[in-house]
Amino acid sequence: MSATPRTLPLALYAAATGLLEPLAPGLLRRRAARGKEDPNRLNERLGRPIQPRPEGPLVWLHGVSVGESLSLLPLIARLRAVRPSLNFLVTSGTVTSAEVLAGRLPTGVIHQFAPVDAPGAVARFLDHWRPVAALFVESELWPNLIVAAQRRGVRLALLSARMTEGSAEGWGRAPGTARALLRAFDLILPQDTATEMRLSGLGAETGPQLNLKLVVEAPPVDAAVVAALKAGANGRRIVLAASTHPGEETLIAEAFRTATAGGADALLIVAPRHPDRGPQVAAELASAGFAVARRAADEPLTEATTAYVADTLGELGASYVAADVVVMGGGFADGVGGHNPLEAARLEAAIVTGTKVFNAREIYAEMLADAAVIEAADGAALARHLRGLLANPVIARRIGEAASAYAGRQGAALDAAMALIEPLLAA
Repeated sequence: MSATPRTLPLALYAAATGLLEPLAPGLLRRRAARGKEDPNRLNERLGRPIQPRPEGPLVWLHGVSVGESLSLLPLIARLRAVRPSLNFLVTSGTVTSAEVLAGRLPTGVIHQFAPVDAPGAVARFLDHWRPVAALFVESELWPNLIVAAQRRGVRLALLSARMTEGSAEGWGRAPGTARALLRAFDLILPQDTATEMRLSGLGAETGPQLNLKLVVEAPPVDAAVVAALKAGANGRRIVLAASTHPGEETLIAEAFRTATAGGADALLIVAPRHPDRGPQVAAELASAGFAVARRAADEPLTEATTAYVADTLGELGASYVAADVVVMGGGFADGVGGHNPLEAARLEAAIVTGTKVFNAREIYAEMLADAAVIEAADGAALARHLRGLLANPVIARRIGEAASAYAGRQGAALDAAMALIEPLLAA
């Protein structure tokens, strides 16, 4: 593939980011002070890694945040199986994604924070790691990084590509630049029809559809944590509010209270999307009249506990297994767009979601058609569904089994994609 043409906007962007690059260390330190960066790993963001590069060809994979990073896991497993001689580097852009990946990446796979998109940081990153191929997930279009990698002969793929209408309109204001960046990729696999049309309209050549979030692996399950949760519940049914956002905990807690007002003996577990919100969530639940304990504070879960805040990383799988009903967060709060339910589905969770799930609309629509999930329009509807599922465990179990069956059917697209990805990996 020929080198990406340096359009005027690309040249101006490179010049501007080069001029601003000396400000990057200070900006990163301020972000670290707010918990947005790992203060011990800021050099990685500046393209100055501490870890040595292993000998031999290396493939670089990138997913910006938790969902995108986790969607890489089945792809990494497949790549390692077919090309065991390759080394693998995974980059992400958030502190939470790094923490989650630390417990989920296979042994030998290196994690680093992605460099800021400034010429010097990008050059240092590429000089050090020298990847033969770079596989980006979803919507990462960083001009300096893409241009520099392509000019160095790195084979580029944009997998499970996602582009919103707003992003497409933004790139459409610089059509030559959008076309140049998209044509730098050797392979683009959109995750849905809408994205395929938007990318094609911007000049991209797309391949078959692939949504890596549909083949996401089940999270690890610590049997000891499952046993501890069930022991603390002491025979009570468990409702898990998973990956919740501000405002959702109060809504779900009120629905739970309404659903159990008739005497149902149940325990509410709340696992906030961002565990550092644990103290805040616990305070809100206590103010609402719940007897609260926090996992991160080592507060015991006892028979007297009515709401348990699971504010730790790496234990959500155990909560899915222990729960009788899972209320998936992100679908009741404005602007979040819902979260991928497939991890929970693979563990046979009986899932209830809100309606604000535009980031995963197709998944939920298909699961609704298979009776593999229940949708609640508001808190009152959620209370009704919780009451019904707690009173009818057979129905809850059948929903969980349907969800697991749906999740199990999603691997075919990755099988087809591998035939297109493998040729990019030749050293």
